[in-house]
Amino acid sequence: MNRMMMDLIREELETGAAGVLCTVVEEAGSTPRSLGACMWVRPDGGILGTVGGGVLEYHVIQEALDMLAKGPEYRHFREALHCNGVAEGEAACGGELAVFLEVMGRERELVVFGAGHVGKAVAHIAAAAGFRVTVWDEREEFANPENIPWGRTVACPLDRIAEEGIRFHDRTFVVVATRGHALDAAVVKALEGTVTAYKGLIGSRKKIDVVRCNLIREGVAAAYLDGIFQPVGLPIRAETPEEIGVSVVAELIAVSRRGDLKNLRRALSEDGGFPIYPRFE
Repeated sequence: MNRMMMDLIREELETGAAGVLCTVVEEAGSTPRSLGACMWVRPDGGILGTVGGGVLEYHVIQEALDMLAKGPEYRHFREALHCNGVAEGEAACGGELAVFLEVMGRERELVVFGAGHVGKAVAHIAAAAGFRVTVWDEREEFANPENIPWGRTVACPLDRIAEEGIRFHDRTFVVVATRGHALDAAVVKALEGTVTAYKGLIGSRKKIDVVRCNLIREGVAAAYLDGIFQPVGLPIRAETPEEIGVSVVAELIAVSRRGDLKNLRRALSEDGGFPIYPRFE
C-alpha cells in the first residue's frame, strides 16, 4: 500500500467512516496484481485502489459489502482466474489470487464530556478495554495530553465540538460527566438528534430528575431523554472515581456485546435501590 492511500484511509477512519481493506496475499500463475496490492471498499461500493479490476474485483467488492452489512470482521477470499473453458462471470488470466479482507473503522469509540476526576478515570479504563477515546472539556488545563494521555483531548466551547473533529456515529459511546449540572444539561441538549450506540449521564437520581425536568421545559423530547442511560454505569456501589470508571466501562462493554442490561441492572439493584429508568421497564 502506498503512502497516499494510507493517508486517505486514515482520514476517512478519523471521521467515523468504516470500510474494508482488501489485500492480495497469495498469487499463482498469471494474475492482474501481485502480492500486497490493496483496495479500500466503502459502504456505498466506492473504491480506492485496485486488486485487479474486472470480474475478480467485482466479486471482492461484493464480499466486502456483505461483510459491512453482516460481518464477520475478517474474510479470506480465493478465486481461480481460468484461461480455458471460461464460464460467464469468470476471469480469464489463468492464475489464482487470494485476497484478505479486513473491516476497519468499527472500533468502539468513546467520547467523554468532562475531564475531571471521573471523566479521567473513565477514559483511562475505557482505553485499556479497547475503546478509542476522546475527552472534551471547556477547560484546557484539564483536557490536555499531559493530564489525559490515553486518547485524544479537545478543549473548546461546546458549540465548537464539530469544528474540532468530534463526530458521532452508530459506534460512538457517549458519557456525560462534566463539572456541573448546567453543563451536563447543555451537553445532553446539544446531543439531541445525534446517532450513537450509547449515551449515559452521571449523577444522583435527584440530579438527573432536575436535569430532565429542566430540559423538557426547554423543549427537549422526553423520548430522547428516556433513551439515555441514567445514572450511568452498573450499580456496583462504586464510590471512588476509579470504581465509577469500572462501573461505567462495564456498562459500555455490556451494551457493545449486547448483554442483558435490563436484568443485569435489576439483579445488581435488588438491595441497593438503584433506579430503573423507562428504557429498562
